[in-house]
Amino acid sequence: MPKLTDLSKRILIGRALQSDKLGETLLPKRIALPVFASDALSSVAYAPEQIFLSLSVAGIATIHFSWWVGAIVGLVMLVVVASYRQNVHAYPSGGGDYEVATVNLGGNAGLTVAAALLVDYVLTVAVSTTSGVANIVSAVPSLHGHEVALSVTLVVVLMAMNLRGVRESGTAFAIPTYAFMGGIFVMMIWAAVRNVGFGAHMHAASAGFSLVPQAGHVDPTGIAMVLLLLKTFSSGCAALTGVEAISNGVPAFRKPKSKNAATTLLMMAVIAVTMLIGIIWMGNLTGLKMAEDTSQLHGAPAGYQQKTAIAQISEAVFSNFHLGFYFIAAVTGLILVLAANTAFNGFPVLGSILAQDRYLPRQLHTRGDRLAFSNGIILLAGVAIVFIVGYDADPNRLIQLYIIGVFVSFNMSQTGMIRHWTRLLKTETDPAERRRMIRSRVINAVGLTCTACVLVVVLATKFMSGAWMSCLLMVVFFITMKGINKHYNRVSAELALDGAEAEAEALPARIHSVVLVSKLHKPTLRALAYAQLSTRGSTALEAVTVDVDPVDTKGLQEEWEHRGIEVPLKVLHSPYREITGPVVEYVRNLRSRNPRDVVTVYIPEYVVGHWYEHLLHNQSALRLKGRLLFKPGVMVVSVPWQLESSERRRKQRPWNAPGQIRRGDIGRREERPTASVSAVPAPSAAKDDQA
Repeated sequence: MPKLTDLSKRILIGRALQSDKLGETLLPKRIALPVFASDALSSVAYAPEQIFLSLSVAGIATIHFSWWVGAIVGLVMLVVVASYRQNVHAYPSGGGDYEVATVNLGGNAGLTVAAALLVDYVLTVAVSTTSGVANIVSAVPSLHGHEVALSVTLVVVLMAMNLRGVRESGTAFAIPTYAFMGGIFVMMIWAAVRNVGFGAHMHAASAGFSLVPQAGHVDPTGIAMVLLLLKTFSSGCAALTGVEAISNGVPAFRKPKSKNAATTLLMMAVIAVTMLIGIIWMGNLTGLKMAEDTSQLHGAPAGYQQKTAIAQISEAVFSNFHLGFYFIAAVTGLILVLAANTAFNGFPVLGSILAQDRYLPRQLHTRGDRLAFSNGIILLAGVAIVFIVGYDADPNRLIQLYIIGVFVSFNMSQTGMIRHWTRLLKTETDPAERRRMIRSRVINAVGLTCTACVLVVVLATKFMSGAWMSCLLMVVFFITMKGINKHYNRVSAELALDGAEAEAEALPARIHSVVLVSKLHKPTLRALAYAQLSTRGSTALEAVTVDVDPVDTKGLQEEWEHRGIEVPLKVLHSPYREITGPVVEYVRNLRSRNPRDVVTVYIPEYVVGHWYEHLLHNQSALRLKGRLLFKPGVMVVSVPWQLESSERRRKQRPWNAPGQIRRGDIGRREERPTASVSAVPAPSAAKDDQA
């Protein structure tokens, strides 16, 4: 039986996969779309709502601008997707914006992009899960007040599913994603049929309220109108989040990787823009009214709880079919929660690349049992939970931090791609290839113009509303990664071999061996024997004990002499009955007298088999090793003695050969053959030798 911890791990994430099974985890387009595009697709559930909320500040007079804002957001998305299709063909290794910026703009630009993406991935998880919970609460009002607990639970569930591997999580997430897309398209078609075919009047729950300007707000004219529309546009650009995820996840696609990734990008853009415009159209059709401050909704009853835009629209469109309303609420909540899966796929891959480049801890580069980057998945979940709890699971507050990171990476990426094509054009002579490169450069230039304008607008309109926190986090990430890189480079420089001088420094003049003794028992004798055998040719070998109790120390010296042990025993005095301090001080003195000597400290210790047995021992050997490992020129050798309890734990159960039970040979069971070889010959073998 495996250990209890390993058993629970297998239940949680499944059986371990061999490294040569990595190819089996690659994704076809039908699975890659929900895995990598769920963030961009799901953002249409809250991006239209943000447009309506921003326009509501000025009252009902500006709601008709939602059409124009939605159309411009859709156009920007198509331009950005066209630009990223160039990226996936030019840089299919999975580095995405980070690789493009690093190669073409330098290391600092690449780190800026990496910091922006890491922040954006964390906020994607926080915003997606809290928005999903908000939609669920709209359909089930009894859950109101439990948003934080629900959001945290969902993040933990997503983490567990992603720890099982990309392919398994993608298969699990495909059905809800396609159900959401199908539900929105069916709702759009049914709304058109009811409106055009039957002439039905569909009214949202808030259609009967009057929307007045926010208290103290003057109706926008001139510059004020422009600023309001710019703020609304920046809010609607939440629909562009997640577009970059596919370019970062190209290695997860099946071959041909670049072609499949580019096709998936195009599919995602067409679907997302269609749904975005459709939801805005249905919002205007049903008379939807959203307000940042519910006091703007005149006619609303006391204690009115404002439902999400999707919930109100689906309730109006499916007014004669309540099952449709609950279906839309369910799949919207699911897709918003599962949109975080985009970040769970992008963050670990980017973290692995950064770790390989020595900008993040090396543990993030290691694949787990299921060939996923487990440490990155766990880290992302932990940081996202901090944001969810810190912002009380309020998506409207969290979304103010959003978008900044993704548009910083957009700008850096497009700038890098323009330089990439310019560099290639200097050496390319084939006319057809040059035309293709020039066309790609024009596309990236248009993308840069659009994303740069959006970034300026977002910074100007959202900085004081919370976006400053994202900027601060990017700076913190940037400085942290630079510090990690500096540490790794310093360690590499210290450990690097530098010709004969380094080889001479690595060889000590002599070895001074010290065996620590507390009492004379089997572990001590084994440590002495091992030290004598392994220190042949060294100039010094001695045993050392600490005088904690004079009576015990005297008894140890007498027994030492009685047994005639040739290794000299040195007694260290300890007036304060401390063991670790005197030993460390003694070793330090040995090193100071002979700096070129290496001091090897042998520590005999016995191994118990149960966790509760550790509580019965003082763990002095562990504390001593912890202190000595920080001393230069000191080697620490543990000499274990396995107690009977540990031997029983690793003793193998009797094994029956195939068919042995059926033949009735139970009484002649044999032990399962093992690879271990005993150091002591069996008695029968000894007798045969003597004969």
